[in-house]
Amino acid sequence: MNRPLSKADNTSLTVNARGGSRGRPQFRCPHLSGRSWQQSVRMSSLLVVTGPPGAGKSTVARILADRYEPSVLVVGDAFFQFLARGSIQPWLPEANEQNEVVTRAAASAAGRYATGGYMTVFDGIVGPWFLPTFAAATGLGYFDYVILLPSVKRCVERVALRRDHGFRSEGATRTMHREFSMAEVDPRHVLVNPPDQPEDVADAVVTGVLAKSWVYRAD
Repeated sequence: MNRPLSKADNTSLTVNARGGSRGRPQFRCPHLSGRSWQQSVRMSSLLVVTGPPGAGKSTVARILADRYEPSVLVVGDAFFQFLARGSIQPWLPEANEQNEVVTRAAASAAGRYATGGYMTVFDGIVGPWFLPTFAAATGLGYFDYVILLPSVKRCVERVALRRDHGFRSEGATRTMHREFSMAEVDPRHVLVNPPDQPEDVADAVVTGVLAKSWVYRAD
C-alpha cells in the first residue's frame, strides 16, 4: 500500500519507478494521498510548467518533480544544448524553425515518459504560440499546462541575479515576458503574480491540477 511521502523523504525521485499493479508504477505525493491523488494523476501524467525567463519555473518544476513518485523532470533547455553547430539564440526571430524542431524533440521525450507510467514535469519555455506543436509531438490527448507570470520587474530582477545560468539578457527577458502577456491563451492557464516562495507556488500548481484548472486538450 502506498504511503504519502513525508518531509524526511524529500529526495530526488526522478526516474525512480516502483512496481504497482501489473508492474505499473504508482504515484505518491506528500501533500495528497488516497484515491483523489491517484485519480488526478490518471487524468494527466504530464505537467508543463512554463513562463518567461525569471518566472521561477525551474525551481518550481524541481519541487513538483520531487513531490511525485515515480517522476521525471524534463528540462527543455537541455534540448537546445544538443545543438552542436549552427545554433541560433532561441529568442531571435530567425530561430523560429530551429525552436520548432527542438520543441518537438523535447515534447516527444516528455510524452514518451508520460505514456511509460511516469509523472512527468516539463520545465521550459512553451509559449501558447507553440502549444499546438508541442501537444502534437507529445502524442497525448491532454496534459496540464500552467504559465507562471510574475511582473516583468520581478522577472528582470531574478535574471540579473543569476549566477549559474548562461541567460542574463534583460532585453530578451522583457521581450519574452511581453510575448507571454499578450499571447492568446485561456486565462485559466495563467498563474499571475505567483507567491514569492517556490513551495507556495508548487502548492498552487498542485491545487490547480486537482481542480483540473490547467488541463489542455489537443485538437
